[in-house]
Amino acid sequence: MTAESRKPAPCPVRLHWLQSGRITEVPAGTDWLTAARQAGETIPTGCLQGSCGACDIDVDDEVVRACIAAVPITDSGKTLAVGLCSDPYW
Repeated sequence: MTAESRKPAPCPVRLHWLQSGRITEVPAGTDWLTAARQAGETIPTGCLQGSCGACDIDVDDEVVRACIAAVPITDSGKTLAVGLCSDPYW
């Protein structure tokens, strides 16, 4: 058995999608675009490299570039509030 195979599975993180009111769970480390797609949510994208800002989301009052970030590990039982940022130029 290798050290890699002994790693515990990522803990689930609860997400509250503010636009729809949906609450979903994904493993910590899931990229934000995948988490949104699995929840039936749409995050706008542009460059998919993190430079244009089209994919900015608000996660517990912090702006996150969804195309280059992953759902963080959180305290057990904590729910992250996820909202879309609005940019008048996009």
